[in-house]
Amino acid sequence: MKALITAGGRGTRLRPITHTNNKHFIPIANKPMIYYAIEAVAAAGIHDIGVVVNPETMGELEGAIGKGEQWGVKISLIVQEEPLGLAHVVKISQGFIKDDSFIFYLGDNIFVGGVNHFIQSFSNSQTDCHLVLSKVKDSHRFGVPEIKDGRIVSIEEKPSNPKSPFAVTGIYLYNRHIFEAVNAITPSPRGELEISDAHQYLIENGYTIDYSEVTGWWKDTGQPEDLLEANRFVLDQIIDRPDGLMVEGDVDAASELCGKVIIEKGAKVIQSQIRGPVIIGEGTVIENSYIGPYTSIYSDCYLKNIELEYSIIMEGCRIVDVDVRIEKSLLGREVTFSRGKSKPRTQKFIVGDESRIEL
Repeated sequence: MKALITAGGRGTRLRPITHTNNKHFIPIANKPMIYYAIEAVAAAGIHDIGVVVNPETMGELEGAIGKGEQWGVKISLIVQEEPLGLAHVVKISQGFIKDDSFIFYLGDNIFVGGVNHFIQSFSNSQTDCHLVLSKVKDSHRFGVPEIKDGRIVSIEEKPSNPKSPFAVTGIYLYNRHIFEAVNAITPSPRGELEISDAHQYLIENGYTIDYSEVTGWWKDTGQPEDLLEANRFVLDQIIDRPDGLMVEGDVDAASELCGKVIIEKGAKVIQSQIRGPVIIGEGTVIENSYIGPYTSIYSDCYLKNIELEYSIIMEGCRIVDVDVRIEKSLLGREVTFSRGKSKPRTQKFIVGDESRIEL
């Protein structure tokens, strides 16, 4: 069995962060999101992985994941020139997959619990397609199956009137017949080859589809609040030591750590209170500050005289002398927050396209 992982999406719903970052490299608990997908399929014993990329971020991706050596796998990059849909991703990967069965894993989805049991269910059932479903409140955002007598009888992409409370999640398992489907369907009104249309083709042409439900935890990280929620959940799982602490950096005697806290090598905590779950990255300095639960601070940041919680702070940020608590925030690389010194006291902003600020 092979694996196919997406890493080519432009992340339009995550702008402005994704104007300059591939969304699959946004850190969840200080680890690029796509690493979770690679680790999951590697843990399932799959060693031949295709990663689908777009031309603009191919160099960044190649530099970050290499050929897969750090996971003991072989990674091949597959370029998708235009964002023409998930079924198009499968279509252009036929040369890599050949006649093998494969797991198709959307790289901006976070699953807790691994993928082994889904692979086992697919292997045991000997069906043509196995879908992983999850009950959600907003199923109209996803592909939605219609289920009768325990069977999927139809699938519709982003329906206005969903026929079930289930969403098709970002894990699919296929045999070679999926290529017949993706080569037979035509673009939807939005100009994409929809994976739901490929599934519907399989149903209508007598191929077998079964499904299982997510038993652990799943999040499609398409929007900023989804990233924060994924970060929260992963941070909750990340430390299993009895005292909840993993400190490799320096923490002075005037500081207090409580709950699950990771201080990575080279980080410094000075006269501050850290209330976990929190992870503080290499080379980051926290001084005279409060860092509250469900916060990830990436490498080489400097935070002084602030209060911060339930946020993701990417590398190289500088946040100094902010006199209101920052929460539910996602800050991109090298963002600077500081208090102005001039009179009269005013608020000054340099804000990119599609930014969001609440004061």
